[in-house]
Amino acid sequence: MTKNFKGIAASNGVAIAKAYLLVDPDLSFDKKTINDVTAEQARVDDALKASSEDVTLIKSKAEKNLGASEAQVFEAHLMVLADPEMSGAIKQKIADDKVNAETAVKEVTDMYISMFEAMTDNEYMQERAADIRDVTKRIMSHLLHVSLPNPALIDEEVVLVSKDLTPSDTAQLDRQFVKGILTDLGGRTAHASIMARTLEIPAVVGSDVATKEIAAGDLVIVDGLTGDVIADPDDDTLAAYQKKADDYLAQRAEWAKLKDEQSVSADGKEFVVGANIGSPKDMAAVLDNGSEGIGLYRTEFLYMESDHLPTEDEQFEAYKAVVEKMGDKPVTVRTMDIGGDKHLSYWQLPEEENPFLGYRAIRISLDQTEIFRTQLRALLRASAFGNLWIMFPMIATLGEFRAAKKIYVEERTKLEESGVKVGDIKLGIMIEIPAAAMLADKFAKEVDFFSIGTNDLIGYTMAADRGNDRVAYLYQPYNPSILRLINNVIAAAHNEGKFVAMCGEMAGDPIAVPVLMGMGLDEFSMSAPSVLQTRSLMKKLDTTKMAELAKQALDAETNDEVIALVKEVTQ
Repeated sequence: MTKNFKGIAASNGVAIAKAYLLVDPDLSFDKKTINDVTAEQARVDDALKASSEDVTLIKSKAEKNLGASEAQVFEAHLMVLADPEMSGAIKQKIADDKVNAETAVKEVTDMYISMFEAMTDNEYMQERAADIRDVTKRIMSHLLHVSLPNPALIDEEVVLVSKDLTPSDTAQLDRQFVKGILTDLGGRTAHASIMARTLEIPAVVGSDVATKEIAAGDLVIVDGLTGDVIADPDDDTLAAYQKKADDYLAQRAEWAKLKDEQSVSADGKEFVVGANIGSPKDMAAVLDNGSEGIGLYRTEFLYMESDHLPTEDEQFEAYKAVVEKMGDKPVTVRTMDIGGDKHLSYWQLPEEENPFLGYRAIRISLDQTEIFRTQLRALLRASAFGNLWIMFPMIATLGEFRAAKKIYVEERTKLEESGVKVGDIKLGIMIEIPAAAMLADKFAKEVDFFSIGTNDLIGYTMAADRGNDRVAYLYQPYNPSILRLINNVIAAAHNEGKFVAMCGEMAGDPIAVPVLMGMGLDEFSMSAPSVLQTRSLMKKLDTTKMAELAKQALDAETNDEVIALVKEVTQ
């Protein structure tokens, strides 16, 4: 029977494929007394062998998609599976207690997990507890003949259906097979949604009911343009959505013709439309979509995809690879933005009641200055190979910017005095805290540029966690309060002759773009696949008319009123 429900459109396109459920299966079992000890021990050997084969394949896929360092966790899993002490203890328990394999595996692994977790002063041993827990789940799945889903093992065209997707889950996806993403939880600005757009996989998130309403193998339509989801569609619906999918691909082909053109309005005003990236691996999409710069290079992924703090040389190579490929086009690099929901496996940050308002980003850099200096030296060296801009994230006060700039100047001076060539770098800040937005006129006297990070700016202004579905309605990018903050920042920058960009998701939003053009935003930076669509939209809009639209939007009362105004003027 056909089922229709709605979620949040998170990544453009239409996907039609069978559902692959990425949900944990039921691994419950009954404790049994057995007679044939040898047969039960053989079941353990078979489950260990099958689990090792699974993990070897997952490790191979992870190396291909994520790199060797990220795949190292699976090497630890293989070591657990091959540990003769653990397998021996399981087999001994079967022989001594005459229990079934499932019971023996659970009791022995629970003992190991408890033992390692008790070593609270040894982070390495606590990580081994997590490895054993993961491996146990896989062994149990083979003993119970239950499939344990893993995105890295998908080898046919599917729509991935999950409660939620972590960034690491999304990073393992193979675009050749994963045609769409559908989740119960999440919002448009969640990291998994952003990565889905980077991978150009249609996605609908925040559906609430996907994993309950859809069974593995169901044919599913995911409309990433509207947020509509249809399971088991009838023939007419299927044909209509196949046409919509084809039409969208045809539209993308039209946009592709603009790849080498400038981003210019109907009345001839030029803008910069750039792309956001997380690593040098994203550069193919940047170049394929004709980006006029990199508006945001999220350097934290260098730290997150490593098993150690990246060295100066490792960072230098990653930054150099990007600035060289962009030539004279600007590359804006955000210094390390760790904290909040971005963690490092090898560096334990302090537990906090509210990490989003806590020890993160520039606050860590100004506290852990050697880590900060290492990154700045790498950036300074890379600046000789292209057009590099540096921005500091989570700046709340002028004192923070001045302290960060002082360290930057010290490292620049040391390098230049030692004969290292350094480029002409612009130094700016990310405006994502309302305090900085309100004091933009003072900041504008000291920085070279602003970049508005709307994802966090909206969350902090509306006091709403963007990952919390219960307050998702408060994520209102067109709310006049947000628009007034943005307008204040743009006006302050222009009064001092400074450049102002936007690197939050709002920059590629077709509703927001006309208003932002009217406000005079200089650069729009977004997921690379949105660049050509935005360029196409700009060519149809007159900035004089958009300035009038912006004035009306700033005087509006609600988010919905602004949406209606934009649609009335642009459609």
